[in-house]
Amino acid sequence: MNYLLGAFKPACNVSIAFADGKSRKQVPLKKENGQTVMVPLFQSQENIVGKISVEPFQGKKIEHNGVKVELLGQIEMYFDRGNFYDFTSLVRELDVPGEIYERKTYPFEFSTVEMPYETYNGVNVRLRYVLKVTISRGYGGSIVEYQDFVVRNYASPPSINNSIKMEVGIEDCLHIEFEYNKSKYHLKDVIIGKIYFLLVRIKIKNMDLEIRRRESTGAGANTHVETETLAKFELMDGAPVRGESIPIRLFLSPYELTPTHRNINNKFSVKYYLNLVLVDEEDRRYFKQQEITIYRLQETS
Repeated sequence: MNYLLGAFKPACNVSIAFADGKSRKQVPLKKENGQTVMVPLFQSQENIVGKISVEPFQGKKIEHNGVKVELLGQIEMYFDRGNFYDFTSLVRELDVPGEIYERKTYPFEFSTVEMPYETYNGVNVRLRYVLKVTISRGYGGSIVEYQDFVVRNYASPPSINNSIKMEVGIEDCLHIEFEYNKSKYHLKDVIIGKIYFLLVRIKIKNMDLEIRRRESTGAGANTHVETETLAKFELMDGAPVRGESIPIRLFLSPYELTPTHRNINNKFSVKYYLNLVLVDEEDRRYFKQQEITIYRLQETS
């Protein structure tokens, strides 16, 4: 029995190391099992360079049909778990068929890699980048090792960033105007705005501003939409009077936001909304929602 168990043990140890692994910034990444690990951070058009070591366990040799490393950008839908859609797929052949008796190291390089989308872990979808090493074997199954890394892409401040002005009203009962200073915000930005009460004939109990994230996955009849309220900010507690104005100042940095993602590879979108909620004394709720665009500004070290 022990002999049988031994037949299924891995024959070697495979490790993947990035050339600039010690100096490159590390960021947290949540794995499928819920654990968080620190992995290297890259952005599009960077070179991904490193070494792969294959070390047979003592007394074992590895017969193989070739060794290769792949750089994969993948999208996985959670309702179709296990099926990955590759939008980036690059391969480097490292070794021809043969035998490995002792530790062997293979350098690899992927130059100016096009990585157009950011790493994303959502409610129903994830987008990941991974290095995949495969030692092909006919019998006993191939040996596969993965190394995750994170991609973030940065945008310049938009040249046009219009303010948002909207009116919300119930005929002869309520008329308010609200204004936000711009429509596009970076992840560490501040939302500044004002709310004007032009007509108040119903008794408003309180008013909140919410940041909502809407993730839509799939297409057509198979579209799944998940809306999360990420932040709730009380603007007012008590009844406003006509002519009153209320300032808004909402800092985005405390919240776990991502950039807006629009139709990523025809698989998913992530959009953000400011949702104004008014509640009257009879607990009736009035909403006004406005989409905002969020982008990642280059961080200054």
